[in-house]
Formats: sequence, structure tokens, C-alpha cells
Amino acid sequence: MNDHEYDVVIVGSGIAGSVLTKTLTQAGKKVLLLEAGLQAGIAFDAEKNFQNYQYYLNTFYKAGAKVPNSPYPNIEDAQSINVLDIEKITPENKPTTNGYLVQEGPLPFASDCLRGPGGTTLHWLGSTPRMLPNDFRMKTEYGVGVDWPITYDELKPYYEMAENEIGISGDVEDQKVPEKVVGDKTIYYNVDRTYGKDYVFPMKKIPQSYLDKVCMNRSKGLKVELNKVVYDIVYSSTPQGRNSIPDPRYKLTGITWDQRAKKLVLHRKDDYEYQPVGSNWDPYTGQRCEGNASCVPICPVQAKYNALKTLRKSDPEYLAIITQAVASRIFYDKGSNDITGIEYKKYKYADSTVFETKVAKGKIYVLAASAIENAKILLASGIANSSDQVGRNLMDHFVMLTWGLLPEKGFPYRGPGSTTNISTFRDGTFRKEHSAWISPIDNWGWAWPTFAPGTDLSNALSEGMFGKKLRAHLNDVITRQLLLHFECEQIPDPNNRVTIDPKYKDQLGNYRPVIQYQSTEYMNKAMEAAKKVSDQIFKAYGVEDFTDYTMKNADAVKYNGKVYNFWGAGHIVGTHRMGSSKEHSVVNPDQRTWDHDNLYLVGCGNMPTIGTSNPTLTMTALSFKAAESILKQLEKNEDHGSTFSKKQFETT
Repeated sequence: MNDHEYDVVIVGSGIAGSVLTKTLTQAGKKVLLLEAGLQAGIAFDAEKNFQNYQYYLNTFYKAGAKVPNSPYPNIEDAQSINVLDIEKITPENKPTTNGYLVQEGPLPFASDCLRGPGGTTLHWLGSTPRMLPNDFRMKTEYGVGVDWPITYDELKPYYEMAENEIGISGDVEDQKVPEKVVGDKTIYYNVDRTYGKDYVFPMKKIPQSYLDKVCMNRSKGLKVELNKVVYDIVYSSTPQGRNSIPDPRYKLTGITWDQRAKKLVLHRKDDYEYQPVGSNWDPYTGQRCEGNASCVPICPVQAKYNALKTLRKSDPEYLAIITQAVASRIFYDKGSNDITGIEYKKYKYADSTVFETKVAKGKIYVLAASAIENAKILLASGIANSSDQVGRNLMDHFVMLTWGLLPEKGFPYRGPGSTTNISTFRDGTFRKEHSAWISPIDNWGWAWPTFAPGTDLSNALSEGMFGKKLRAHLNDVITRQLLLHFECEQIPDPNNRVTIDPKYKDQLGNYRPVIQYQSTEYMNKAMEAAKKVSDQIFKAYGVEDFTDYTMKNADAVKYNGKVYNFWGAGHIVGTHRMGSSKEHSVVNPDQRTWDHDNLYLVGCGNMPTIGTSNPTLTMTALSFKAAESILKQLEKNEDHGSTFSKKQFETT
């Protein structure tokens, strides 16, 4: 664009920011996108995209620890949260300051995210189950947490938009999830009601792994007991954001803004054939998942969705992008409470201490960074916090892992990281007492808890194994490794929070997030329950259990005399939650802040509770809802004459 009259200024090019950017520019609204990451990562040129992605891949191949952020730049001027920086917090080293986060504890927050073009979708697993209807009314149904200010049914059309945008592969019929147990009968959610009659995903499900089939065959008809209630073990294939075979029954062609109806409209066509979106450098690369096992942290061919696929659908006539621009604070008019600009620091090159401070201005402003980064910027600006909820209610799925050896070869590492979930405990009356959980059958062997297969090799060598004996041992052990993970919900706790402290700043002079995090009886009891269920499943599978928890782990708790360890899921939720009143929440159901009419927050930070689904799909649905709200507001302002002066839009 040749002028600087922006309708909307957006911070962050992750999936939330990219959905907004695409939707708003396609509706003819002028958008300025501020991205903290390097310019190379956001190129729209095919050759540059290819070269940059090959750099990511080569970095990943060389990395000693294949953690989620290992392929991507971690620049000092816009640091990412890295799991390698997590340390156990003790009175002697409290707080821990290794890495970007300042961890005050008593437990370290265990998840990471990526600051850079495309955001965390560059390293996400790609699992996209929807939340369940009861997840939206936890307080009403179970007396814990809070209710959402919107219902599942209200969000359902936006879920369809999200599934269309990401390009979901899955089988709707497989999403049959238990709602409750009455006597000896399991009552299931009605798939026709939750998804809609005859609804299908854009693409057919990714084939379930050989390992999944081994587990399912070994536990046919399996029932487990928990709290004197008997449950059926229910397996669900995992809906995923990766390309498979288009489903000819899928009819949704896309989403557009209907200016007359003032809403986003879903378009359907009976003879429509869904086309998978390939890589950002070549539409024919990544048309199908090739079964690579490195989905976290990087898909070699981009058959897995990432947010840059959405961003490149934006209308370039209405889009300006400034990279290497780190948002630092937000300005507002004390008389009107209107936001008047976003300050950002534009650094010149990676890890530079040289930068320029500028201000981006428009009609409407959107923070679309992570839940932690959004909260930090709001706190640094002293805005949107009349409820005292900014930064509070930080949540994650705390992941309890169990691992053992199958009696037969299951061949992990074949295909995506997970293709099947045990859905039995995603909902039920037990949620009055402890967390619900979803339990993926992981396809990574023991990599997560023990750093296998590298440790399998080093341990064998230390025992004097070489040659044929070594190869036989590794072939026997690695091919039989089984890992279950129990992805437990965390209910909102105001004491789990993000704060800021002038003592802790980065090299640009911006605040570093200070984290306070703890476990509760509700989550500790869930780990106890999940381990009892795991023991019964392992017995049915014939698995030799090697699970070993220790207080030496960074995240260790002792409950009823037993030690449990948990890991982070990478699902950073809460910190600026949505609600029905300004006294108890930061944003309203339109995702607009209660305190400032022209400031929107998008992302997982708006979610009041986390449920048992990976949050990216729900975040994407809420982002479409926010885009609709912003378009309505812009249309209303134009209909009644804008009160903004030309000076308001200049970027200085």
C-alpha cells in the first residue's frame, strides 16, 4: 500500500493473526501486520520460501536435541520460550532465569511456543479435535472452573470455518466420545448433533499407525475401573491438520464476508472437490502426508498445515507487513479510552542491539501473539485490566507419561506422531473431583521421557554390547516401545499467572514474562487416577511397565505418598479470558476488550477453560469470530462516519 491509512493493526502472524489478516484483506480492509520474527521467514516468493525452509530442515538435522523449537531461529531480540531452558525450582535458585521466562514457581511452566513467522504452527503436532459441549459449561455441570459466555452450538459454524481453513483430515463418525456412564451403560455424545447431520471433514482420515492397531487389537472389549465405576476403553482416530485424500462428500468451498448480512458466510456446492493446500514454495509438494515421523518439530514437505499457508491467501493490495518489529507497549487516550497506537521496536538484524522505536496506528488494534506475550504487552501498557484478570488463569495440559515394552513389535516412529486417542475420560461426572484427559497413543517410542533411542544406544554400549549383539538388542527394544500420554485439563487458577518486573528485561529493553505456576488437588488427583487407568491398560496389552517418576524432575509432585511427573503439552491457554462481564474477564464474546472499544485480543489466551482438546482448532474458530466482529465494527463506523482523523493512521 502506498498510504498509511490502516483499518487494522495486527501483532503476530501465527494462525490467529493470519486468519484475521486473510479475512480482513479479502473483505477490502487495509491491514498492517507486525511480526517480531526475521524477514526471511515470511517471504511470499516461492524460491525464497524453499530456501528458508531448507535452512530450517538442515538446522533440525544437525540439532542434538530434537525439541519443538530446534529447527527455528531463537533470536535475542524476540526470544522464544524453549523447553531446554526448563529447570527445577529450588529455594536456592528461585527464580530461575534461564532462557526467556523468569520462573518463580513453585513449579516451572513446562511448555514452549515459537515467536516468528507462522508462529507455533511451524512445530505443532497438528491434532485438531473439537472441544466438547460440556467443556463450555464446567461450572454449571461440575461445579468447577467457569462457564464460557458462548455455547458449543454458537461456536459450531466457526469450527466449520476453522476446519476448512486448516484442511482437516479425519472421520467424523470416529469422534464418538463418552459423555457419562449410567449404571453399566455408556452414554455417548450424538455425533449428528455435535457435528451436524452428514457433516464430513475436508479430507479422509490419516491411516492409523501399525502401533495403534496393535494396541487396539490387544484391548478389544477392554473395560477399566475407576472410582468404582466401570468404563469402556474407546478409541478415536485423531482429526489432523495434514493432507490426505479429499473426501468427495465435503461441500464447503470457503468463507466470505457478506456486507449486507454483516456476517461471515459459509459457501457450499454439491459438485465441489476439496483441493489440499501444498507447500508454500510448490503446490504439488506436500499434497499428501508422506508418513514422516518428525511432525514435531517440522514436516519436511509441509503436508502439515502452518499459518503461512493462510497468510499467503491475503489480498496483497490491502496488506502491509513489517517484520523484525517487536511490539512493546500500547498507547491509549485517557479521555476516550480508545487505543491510539502500538509501539514497536524494529531491530536491524538477528540479535542486534541496534533498533528504531516506531508507532503503528490504525482504527482497530489486535494482539495476536501467544497468551503469555499478549498478557505481557498488556501489563507493560497498563491497559485492559479493570478486572485484574490480565495475566491470570494461565493454563496448559499437564501431561503424565507412562511407558513400557509391548510383548510384540509395534514399530513406533512409522507415520505421524499420533493418529489415535483413547477418548474414554474426555468427559464424565468424575470431573467434579478431578481433571478429564485425552490419551494419545504416541508414535515416538520412549523419546519424550527417556530421550530414546539415543539413550538406548548409549546404555547398551555402557553394558559392553557391540556388533550383532548390539543390533539385535536395539531391534528388539526400540521396536517394542510404547508411550501413552494422559493430557489432563487444568482448571483456571488466578494464582497461575504472568506478571512483569522491571528487574527482568531483554536486550531491547522489553519486559520478560515472569511466571508463577503451581499444581492443585484437582490436577494431582487426576494424575493418580490416570496412572490407575494406565496400569489396567498396560496389563491388558501385556506391557512390561518401565514408568519411573522422580522428585529430581523439574515438574514433580507428591500426592498420597506417591511421586508423579508431568510435562508440558505446548498448549498455552488463559491470561486474558473471555467472559460475560467486565468484572470477571478481559474480553467479551466478540473478543473485544471490555475496557477499550478498538482493541481486540485473539488466541488461546481468550479461552476460559482448556477442556481436553488441542486448543489450536478452537483458537482458529474464535479468530474467525473476531474477524466477523471487527468487520461489523468497521462497517458500522463507515456507515455513521468515522471519528478518526487522518493523523490517526500515520506510522511514525
